[in-house]
Amino acid sequence: METRELRYFVAVAEELHFGRAAQRLGIAQPPLSRAIQQLERRLGAVLLDRTSRTVTLTEAGSVLLAEGRAALGAVDAAERRTRRAALSATGRPGLILVTKASASRELLAKLLDAYAAEPGAVLVDVILCGPGEQERLLREGRADVALLHRPFDSTAGFHTEELSTEGQVVVLPAGHPLTVRAHVHMADITGLPGLPLPRWPDPDGTYPPGPGPQVRDHAQLLQLVALGRACAVSPESCRVQLPGDLAAVPVLDAPKVTTVIAWPPHSRSRAVADLVRTATRLQ
Repeated sequence: METRELRYFVAVAEELHFGRAAQRLGIAQPPLSRAIQQLERRLGAVLLDRTSRTVTLTEAGSVLLAEGRAALGAVDAAERRTRRAALSATGRPGLILVTKASASRELLAKLLDAYAAEPGAVLVDVILCGPGEQERLLREGRADVALLHRPFDSTAGFHTEELSTEGQVVVLPAGHPLTVRAHVHMADITGLPGLPLPRWPDPDGTYPPGPGPQVRDHAQLLQLVALGRACAVSPESCRVQLPGDLAAVPVLDAPKVTTVIAWPPHSRSRAVADLVRTATRLQ
């Protein structure tokens, strides 16, 4: 299969309409239809069921859609990493590190300072993003290395080194009755009257159903907690950045959070290797 054919098929499979797919690709509809027919002949499989009104995926088409997205993502990531390697060779910024905004702040500062002191260190650009976005950016080749947090982020397909493990706390408005307790359990805060847990967006940008407020970043969440509209379960390290109108109480049965440094398994970057080595020495 050619990359062009995969891009054509994915566009049709996502739009389920040849006209819209052709417009999205910037080509005429007849050559798009011929390309899909040629792909089906090459694979010996019907990928799309077509009628005069509808286009639907067959089982084989559903498989190719998932595999095609992954393959095209890998091609795009390879291109980005190659271009960045070429820029690095000319003295341009050498590394892009992505991490969730507000997470692992002390660890990140120590890592950047320690790495900057290493012989041959290159400039590290840091991208701060929303929850779950750092994994996607690393997979897409938009970053060279990431700080991820298990169990919230998937590390499947990456090489990783564990940097720290910590418990979690519930963040509440200061003065809330639970703040006088030494610790709580998840049952104490699930369904807490007037203080529901927030809803973060799924990877596709949609929010799961539930009573909690929709949030997109940590600053928005803390403001809602301070206003008495939500509570939040966060890694214990968040305590150092809480304002005076918020309080944190340990949650004994909340899952432990492990911070890892992650990078693509095919990376051959010496700068990435040096950064990882520096991170593991901070343990």
